[in-house]
Amino acid sequence: MELWERSGALDLLGDLLRESARGGRVAVVAGEAGIGKSVLVTEFVRRCGPAAWALWGGCDRLITPRALGPLHDIGRQTRGVLAKRLNAGAAQEELFTAFLDEISGPPQRARPVVVVEDAHWADEATLDWLIWSGRRIGRIPVLLVVTYRDDEVGVEHPLRGALATLPGAITRRVSLSPLSRECVANQAYRTGRDPELVYRLSGGNPLLVTELLKAEGRAVPATVQDFVLDRLRLLPRPARELAHLVSVIPTRADAAVVAGVPDLVDICVDAGVLVPSGVGVSYRHELLRSAVEDALPPARRAALHRRVLGVLAGVPEVDPGRLVHHATQAGDEAAVLRYGQVAGAGAARQGAHREATAHYRSAALYADRLPAQQQAELLEAYAFQAYLAGLAEEGLRARWAALAARDNLRQPEQVGENLRWISRLAWWAGNAGQAWEAAARAITVLETELPGRQLAMAYSNRSQLHMLAGEREAAVSWGERARTLAVRLGDVETSVHAEINVSTARLTGGDETAVAALGEVHERASALGLADHAARALVNLATSLVQLAEYEAAAPAVEHALAYATQQDLDGYVQYLLGVRAGVRLVRCDWAGALADADAALDRQVRAGVAVVPALLARGRIQAARGEREARVTLDEAARQAERTGEVQRVCPVAAARSEYFLLYGDAKRAAEEARHGLDLAVRANHSVYIGELAYRLWRAGDTGLPGAGARPYQMMIDEDWAGAAAEWARRGAAYMRVEALAGGDQGAAAEALRVLDELGATRVAVRLRAELRRRGFTHVPRGPRRTTAANPGGLTLRQAEVLALLAEGLSNAEIAGRLSLSVKTVDHHVSAVLDKLGVANRGQAVAAAHRLNLVRKPAK
Repeated sequence: MELWERSGALDLLGDLLRESARGGRVAVVAGEAGIGKSVLVTEFVRRCGPAAWALWGGCDRLITPRALGPLHDIGRQTRGVLAKRLNAGAAQEELFTAFLDEISGPPQRARPVVVVEDAHWADEATLDWLIWSGRRIGRIPVLLVVTYRDDEVGVEHPLRGALATLPGAITRRVSLSPLSRECVANQAYRTGRDPELVYRLSGGNPLLVTELLKAEGRAVPATVQDFVLDRLRLLPRPARELAHLVSVIPTRADAAVVAGVPDLVDICVDAGVLVPSGVGVSYRHELLRSAVEDALPPARRAALHRRVLGVLAGVPEVDPGRLVHHATQAGDEAAVLRYGQVAGAGAARQGAHREATAHYRSAALYADRLPAQQQAELLEAYAFQAYLAGLAEEGLRARWAALAARDNLRQPEQVGENLRWISRLAWWAGNAGQAWEAAARAITVLETELPGRQLAMAYSNRSQLHMLAGEREAAVSWGERARTLAVRLGDVETSVHAEINVSTARLTGGDETAVAALGEVHERASALGLADHAARALVNLATSLVQLAEYEAAAPAVEHALAYATQQDLDGYVQYLLGVRAGVRLVRCDWAGALADADAALDRQVRAGVAVVPALLARGRIQAARGEREARVTLDEAARQAERTGEVQRVCPVAAARSEYFLLYGDAKRAAEEARHGLDLAVRANHSVYIGELAYRLWRAGDTGLPGAGARPYQMMIDEDWAGAAAEWARRGAAYMRVEALAGGDQGAAAEALRVLDELGATRVAVRLRAELRRRGFTHVPRGPRRTTAANPGGLTLRQAEVLALLAEGLSNAEIAGRLSLSVKTVDHHVSAVLDKLGVANRGQAVAAAHRLNLVRKPAK
């Protein structure tokens, strides 16, 4: 097979296969849709011949992705222990271990080449498998090839995180670029086509070039869809109907679907419409399949989905997620209800919480068709997966429906349990009033029954709410009450839950022994398989250290919590922790990282509630410091979300940030009002750090009526012990607060503060500080350095100019990150800033603008 401009990529894959004899290698093949990833890998495997044992797994563009779809594909090929464990519904780690066992073998056996196609459509369990395997594959002689569309993987796509965990020493990126203009011209001349027109229509995409050049005897189609439909119209009617049938099946049509019509299959293959794929057939590319499916009339499309559903439902071991997809598209409500529950339960067992939620969501639409008991059970399963996926509002709706069903069934224990869950979900949604009301109702209902696990957990939920509200004594009291009952009942889970509440309350009260206690309870919960509780122990530890302004200790604690929550696919915690880390990075003067984290948190599906407050806070403070006009809107939204919770740990930091904002913009009266608002709550909660921070903000606004119970470094700043405060902030790892302390010091200290502020781009803060220094009578106040970008018509910083230069070299964001030793998220943020400053919509336009304005420069070494 002739592959245009792909010899380098084939050579690299060959080198990796040879290197894998000394230990596993990973090839990540990336490129836009139609760029030839599958063709490249297929040709590579063909050239390997008997020297390679190829195992193929694919991720499908279903409504809800198949949980561990590629692993199921591989299991069907190996027919060994992996297949047995998949059929038995084994736990994730057992499945992953079985996979490694399958590909481990004697040296004389053909080298395994494991291909995972279209990883951009992977479910979360498949990403877990890739991460898990990537950490272990280096000890096995195997080549793992992962393909994905990099044009469909945005800043927050979960595949980014999975790829980032692959060991750099054994991983190579194979980035496929569009064909050159010269290559397209050569191929166009061979078929008598207009080279410029072919290149303009295709953009050098090999698939589109191929399809355009095959349109023999016809004018070049305006779109690929027009072309593929023209091709279909040339088929005999029965073959065209088969092609329509295959078009509604993502990825490939199974042998069962096309059984009995081999002649029609041959006609479609000979015409170039379909290609053999495994034991079935598929379109040559998903773009073509989608083009055909999208062109079908809705009624016709639904009928074809019904036909596929009827066939697949009779295939043993078919993935239920596929049945849900076709049932949904067919409008078969009974089938959606039936298979949605099966698929949801299967995805839940495999830890794929988002997929499980989606399947249960589909089934729950028709839950009223079930008997009341089964209806309640479905809704509760749905709500629990939504909770684990971080979709609080969705879970809350399901819990209210389940509560009504249990109430009608007169089942008080289940009524109490649902009320307790409503309380938890309402808290995540930011509805404090509903959370407290449901918590009280749960206890009232359950105390009328014999004391059981539900009552113990309701007590612990009450403890949790008090802890979150900063009411430490009540949190400990309710927590001990819950733990006593749990121990008497032998209820380990509730005992763990309560212990987390009690230890957190003690830590925020200054009990340093609680750090070790939270670490120990995390280990215990993790060993018991209680991932939610294990994650909460780490989250509480990290956020408590932030509340105590111990940023040196908080930074690694946040990283640990975030890594665990990500590993367990607990999206609510992940979103929240990204915002928390943004705040820590802000204080530690990593503002690019802080903004990248804030963007990552706020770009997710959930846009309200507890999870978004830290990210809004970090983004708003940086915007205010830099004088960006969006700062007020961001901080207003942060206040709106924080006030709904009424909690000291959310209301007080936002009030301090807003006080800081108004003072920066010259409104001392409003700055004092904001500080007073938060200070009243901080004093009631006896929270020394927030008392100190808000008293300091109040003092800065010119108010002298200050409480005296604030944390030490803030009190030192109020007492104008700037050097002492700077030293204390340095000890705590709070570089930005150290800058604020230095700003109040002597001329040398203030000059250092200005230098850091200028580096951060905190122009609004720096301008205000320079004015203050002049009022204080300082001479030789350092003038703001000439903007490093003054001669740069694009207004780019040095780092942004470096990123733009690498964009001009054609590097991906991941490759730029590697070149500049930055995180991919940080590079994403820089690229976004470059596009904004140049006023362009995409990378190509940015590079064109850079050349036009002579902005491209070589990156610093």
